[in-house]
Amino acid sequence: MNKKELKQENIRLGTHGEDYGSWMSNPVFYIIGGITALAVVLAVLSFSVFHITVLGALFSVVAAALMALLVWITWIRRQYAFGGGGIMEQVHRVVLSHLDYDGQGSLLEVGCGSGALAIRAALTWPKAKVIGVDYWGAVYNYSKAICEKNAASEGVASRCVFQHGDAKHLDFPDESFDVVISNYVYHNVMGADMQKLLLESLRVLKKGGVFALNDDMKPKMYGDMEDFAQKLRDMGYQDVRLIDTAQEAFGSHRRAAMMMLGSSRLLVGRK
Repeated sequence: MNKKELKQENIRLGTHGEDYGSWMSNPVFYIIGGITALAVVLAVLSFSVFHITVLGALFSVVAAALMALLVWITWIRRQYAFGGGGIMEQVHRVVLSHLDYDGQGSLLEVGCGSGALAIRAALTWPKAKVIGVDYWGAVYNYSKAICEKNAASEGVASRCVFQHGDAKHLDFPDESFDVVISNYVYHNVMGADMQKLLLESLRVLKKGGVFALNDDMKPKMYGDMEDFAQKLRDMGYQDVRLIDTAQEAFGSHRRAAMMMLGSSRLLVGRK
């Protein structure tokens, strides 16, 4: 284990009561739970009130399938949670461990969510200025206030700035940052061209700066990422690599797929 990996292992986020949430969002969890409860009620009514056996059987099958789905996503939620399975932290360690960064200058996280990865970056590189941007949509219970509270609790508020932003049009000039990182964000941007999103993130990276952009890069959504990596090399980017984070962060493709992130890949390099 090298010094960078050792330092990552020694950083423990969420030990002061911080709220980092989970990648399995509350609305999804509650919606499926609500539909499951409705199916159970309809099954009971069909049997006991309406005496329609076929309809009752149908609702029972639906309720059983939804119950199995609810158990599955509850398990996923637990695996992702800080203080639970720790998958979120493990993925963050992997993303930052692949940055060839000396800790000087400024770092941008595109899609900072609850601030966990940005805060880990600030703890990893004590001289870096960290900026996190996010659209903070309604699907996740994240906000600028939560990010700022978490950063203050972890002792890095003076070096972390969080602001509203759109990954499709970052509100920064060209070549503004020494580092750009992102983690499981782009696939959530509805109707966007994924490769254009990646290029927009790289637009604000300084010449000589490094990047680590992780996502569930399904071919039907991202296209041929090997071709895209070569395109970056042809544009002058250096050390461009695609890293299999499904294997490296989750331990296996099967486990990553069970958590709905089976096509996880990390794009790294230097501009």
